[in-house]
Amino acid sequence: MKHVMKISTVAFHAIWGKEELNLQRMLDYIELAAGEGSNLVVFPEMALTGYDDKKEQPKAEKMQVLQAETVPGPSSQRIAEAARKFGLYVAFGLPERDRWDPGAVYNSACVCGPEGILGVYRKIHLAYPEPHWAIRGRDPFLFQTPWGPIGVGICYDSYCFPELMRYYAAKGCRVYLNLSAHAKCHGTALGNASLVSASIVDHIYVVTSNLAGKDLFNVFWGGASIIGPSMNFWEAEYYAGYPFTDPRAIQNRMYTATVDLSLANLQIFGKNPTLGGASDFRPALYKAWMEELLEDPRYQEERK
Repeated sequence: MKHVMKISTVAFHAIWGKEELNLQRMLDYIELAAGEGSNLVVFPEMALTGYDDKKEQPKAEKMQVLQAETVPGPSSQRIAEAARKFGLYVAFGLPERDRWDPGAVYNSACVCGPEGILGVYRKIHLAYPEPHWAIRGRDPFLFQTPWGPIGVGICYDSYCFPELMRYYAAKGCRVYLNLSAHAKCHGTALGNASLVSASIVDHIYVVTSNLAGKDLFNVFWGGASIIGPSMNFWEAEYYAGYPFTDPRAIQNRMYTATVDLSLANLQIFGKNPTLGGASDFRPALYKAWMEELLEDPRYQEERK
């Protein structure tokens, strides 16, 4: 397994409703990232179309529904062609129409690689106003690379639900991709604190690509970054990019860093010799706790 990886992440100003323009710009970034020798390029949540919702519109008339694409579909196939041509991995956000149920639209992340389209992650936790046009996903998604498995999440998944990133780390992922639409209306503390904490607690690299600048209504922080384990004990390092609240973060630009994934120490998920080879991580206990929570009517829909 390889350990040293070059990663590019883009603070991307998606132009609302301009799918073809956004797609071509992503293809341009992919080509330039390949020229820098990057192995992976990450674009934000809803990069293909823009994010904001016109809440007064009926669902059938919303831009996200009208411009939703299946995967495979026109845009994912063009991204896949570029990934094949340049021999790298690409993740980007889009409104995805379920190919088997055309009435269902998801807030999704499509992942392509040298082999073509690898699959999609459908956002599990939908922040306001996404339920106006999207339905919730259910399944984690990780993809295999020469650097080991890489896990994918989208925005609210990453900032408020640490279970997903921890699941990926327990599965051996040393890199987590956070495709994001973190806006200034969400406040100054949530994004920076949660990502740094996750990198420290789970001992993994967190690659964030965030929307940048004004959409229709919201102003997005930018703040694309690569955060990972530091040589200093129990600390995290910004290897590229800026925290969301840094005044420089809002600029539309690509950040690239070479990182050594061997620093991603997944020891807490491995065998502890002082415990006779058992792990510090105890999913059997957590499962029992979750089963107890499922007795609460608030959570029983998850059994369907």
